[in-house]
Amino acid sequence: MNKLLALTASVLALCAAPLAAQDMAIVNATLVTGDGSEPIEDGVVLIENGNVVYAGAADGRSFETGEVIDANDAWVTPGLFATVTTLGLWDVGAVSQSNDQRSGGSPFGAALETAPVINPKSQHVLVHRAAGITRATTSTLPSNSIFSGQGAIIDLDGDRSPVMQANAFQMVAMGEAGAGIAGGGRASSHAVLRAALRQAMMVRRPMPMTHDLEEGGGVLLSNFDVDALRLVVDGTQPLYVYVERASDILQALALKGEFGELKLVLVGASEGWLVADEIAAAGVPVIASGLNDLPSSFDRLAATQSNIGRMKRAGVKVAINASGLNHARRLPQVAGNLVALNKVPGAAGLSWGEAFAAISSIPAEISGMGGKAGVLKAGAFGDVVIWDGDPLEVGSIPTQVYIGGVQQSLENHQSRLRDRYATDNPGSLPRAYDW
Repeated sequence: MNKLLALTASVLALCAAPLAAQDMAIVNATLVTGDGSEPIEDGVVLIENGNVVYAGAADGRSFETGEVIDANDAWVTPGLFATVTTLGLWDVGAVSQSNDQRSGGSPFGAALETAPVINPKSQHVLVHRAAGITRATTSTLPSNSIFSGQGAIIDLDGDRSPVMQANAFQMVAMGEAGAGIAGGGRASSHAVLRAALRQAMMVRRPMPMTHDLEEGGGVLLSNFDVDALRLVVDGTQPLYVYVERASDILQALALKGEFGELKLVLVGASEGWLVADEIAAAGVPVIASGLNDLPSSFDRLAATQSNIGRMKRAGVKVAINASGLNHARRLPQVAGNLVALNKVPGAAGLSWGEAFAAISSIPAEISGMGGKAGVLKAGAFGDVVIWDGDPLEVGSIPTQVYIGGVQQSLENHQSRLRDRYATDNPGSLPRAYDW
């Protein structure tokens, strides 16, 4: 019995150990490097020790590596980088016990940390990995505070350590969303935001936990919230400002004049095209949805699908976010729509290379992972996706996904359901509750 237990323990330990990265060369690829350039025919990717050592044209190179994978002209790209998601924070939205996206009853806002509650085995993580997403930023959502808390950068390899960087950014809701939380009006949300940042600026050292909120101009913020915002006002932690309306965007940009160390990122920005020159002049990047093309709210009266293309032409660094925080797997479809938009008279879209970069290298750069994620070049992570067609065509899917040079399983709950019920004989289907 003891020998059996020891053997079982050894097997379990082996299964739990992270898989070793494999040295490999992917050849005969329609290669996309993710830097905004167009695809390269007869491309090659070399990966050693989990990192890219070369990506480009074959040029008659010979390869000394552990494995050579012939892509047979298939599209080969870097892994996609999804921003502002809730990946790993929920399983069933309507079941509160499995949903950690919001903390409506919490006394905290800015102090909330996303990293400790990420579940790397969440089916949403597995589904998005199968869609070619290899790295992402994830965050809880604003509820009783305009501050949603401190988001994290994660990988989607499913091991026990998904967090690449904890407390990577802070997000705050302004515009209609922030007004509704802060007291029903924009004036209240602006007062809360500025008061919170000013209070954080007054604190040059960690606040004693016994500090009385009534002293020193407290504004309904806990000591922990103020302490967290110190990282924002000193420029250590970027502040992601969710805002849609042009006038609200200008007010968000004005924060840089009041708080000189702020590193701002605009999220949403459906009317960004109206103030694109001002955004570009401020050097503030934008994470925008490519599908906000109708006035679905008073925040978005000037929404247009040409928003991203027009901001890009004005010199704004723009990453694409999918419509809805839980649908990042649709990023290639959204990017492909912006390529097709170039065919519409008077519209402003993106080139193929620009569109792919907007879901790979640019969101990685905005997230502080520039040159490491979302791109295939020497020194980058060995995140590679092989597709069965043009990745920006809606019908294309990944056939192989590597994260850090390790091939990943593409199986998930959805794929198992598909395989289970893929039959021409409905009478042979198993009962739903059979295992």
